[in-house]
Amino acid sequence: MQSTHTLRPATPADLPAIVGLITELAVFEQLGHLVVVTPESLHPHLFGARPVAEAVVGEVRGEVVAFALFFTNFSTFLGQPGLYLEDLYVQPAHRGTGLGRALLSHLGALAVQRGCGRFEWSVLDWNARAIRFYEQMGATVMPDWRICRITGHTLQAFAP
Repeated sequence: MQSTHTLRPATPADLPAIVGLITELAVFEQLGHLVVVTPESLHPHLFGARPVAEAVVGEVRGEVVAFALFFTNFSTFLGQPGLYLEDLYVQPAHRGTGLGRALLSHLGALAVQRGCGRFEWSVLDWNARAIRFYEQMGATVMPDWRICRITGHTLQAFAP
């Protein structure tokens, strides 16, 4: 399946589409019940006075059908910034067209341009298709690492 796609930085006008894709991703990951993001709540984090993340969208025939949301992190071991991909999603009808590969390659090139020592992301252990895809692109799945998370009420209680 071949499609002509365009990648570009997201704009505020893309926020409803991005939130829709985030919701689709959450449903795919069986986490739809956790989605509370809205275009209004996402806006300051991507386009406000102090943005903390960036997004690239993939379009086919003028319609946003994919996105990648990422931010800068830092490696103390390397002494360099890194690029962390929080989420990448391509609608099912556009998978297998090269759009996901193009988004990852675009972000890898951006990491190189920005002098990053790493480009990292997480993948659910049950998503064998994604794991194979990432490994085919040259990624190493880190078997010894686990994500730690504190959120919600626990985060509130954790803070002094």
